[in-house]
Amino acid sequence: MELHCDKFLENIHNCTPEAIKFIHQWFDDSSHIVAHTSGSTGSPKEIRLLKSDMLASALSTNDYFRINKNSTMLCPLSAEYIAGKMMIVRAIVSGAQLWMEAPSNTPIQRDYGQIDLIAVVPSQLNHILTDNSRKSQVQNILIGGAQLPSDSARQIIEVGVNAYVSYGMTETCSHVALRKIVNLTDEIYEAMSDISFSQDQRDCLIIHSDIRSFKKLHSNDVVRLIDERHFVWIGRADNVINSGGIKIYPEDVEQQIQSLIPAEIEYYIAKSTDEKWGEVPVLVISKDIVESDNLLNAIRNHVKLKAQRPARIIVADIEHTSSGKIIRRQFKN
Repeated sequence: MELHCDKFLENIHNCTPEAIKFIHQWFDDSSHIVAHTSGSTGSPKEIRLLKSDMLASALSTNDYFRINKNSTMLCPLSAEYIAGKMMIVRAIVSGAQLWMEAPSNTPIQRDYGQIDLIAVVPSQLNHILTDNSRKSQVQNILIGGAQLPSDSARQIIEVGVNAYVSYGMTETCSHVALRKIVNLTDEIYEAMSDISFSQDQRDCLIIHSDIRSFKKLHSNDVVRLIDERHFVWIGRADNVINSGGIKIYPEDVEQQIQSLIPAEIEYYIAKSTDEKWGEVPVLVISKDIVESDNLLNAIRNHVKLKAQRPARIIVADIEHTSSGKIIRRQFKN
């Protein structure tokens, strides 16, 4: 369903300046939109996204969640980033009502009635899941931007809402796969309707599409490929720690230990040089803990493989990209 720019502005509420700017760009004569990568592995880079690819992505998501002209969506994300942009495109092509909110950790600022789809980052989930009136409004939650903590996944299961973790990147115009949170063990992603998968020699995911311009896109995400439409995400190839020939994925270790880390502490697993092993994992935390030795011992006893156990704890300022992802530092012994 195509709408003229001015007509569409009647379907968007609390429209932000960034959203208005993007809407006018969408309806201009250009074939592409200028966006920026998240900066997960370096400085954010300018990238040109074809409107035809964004359209294909939006149609696929709308079909998955059955979004149409009778639907209502909520976007508490900035339209400066791809997640916010794509919520607007989904509304444009479906004719759905879209409510915008300034990004904050307290989304759903008013009673919107039934919300058929809301897009959030993990830090916004708690406000929704702990408020009965808010969670009862939401039919589907689309989660992206960062890894979902297991505590949040457990809470989603207990509450019983329909929540989906997305896999994708700016280059793919938002997600190319979704994982519905139904338990804490089967973290299997399923391809969107026009997408299929394979792997390269590094075990990294290759994304295929017959209708999107990239056709074949190599990622830096190491996965366990189940079949051409399903995979389990393991971690980033550029984050891997090679300790005595054993490959350690920080994201895997972080998942194992997150129940042991105090809630007020931000953390990540980093690599550090080591004379004997070449590289070893270390635990970086945002502030000092009185009983840090006890924490390190508890983690070492909890982690599955000996090589994955952090060699030490490092207290350091934790930096983030403009989209909120942790910037992983490397350390010297």
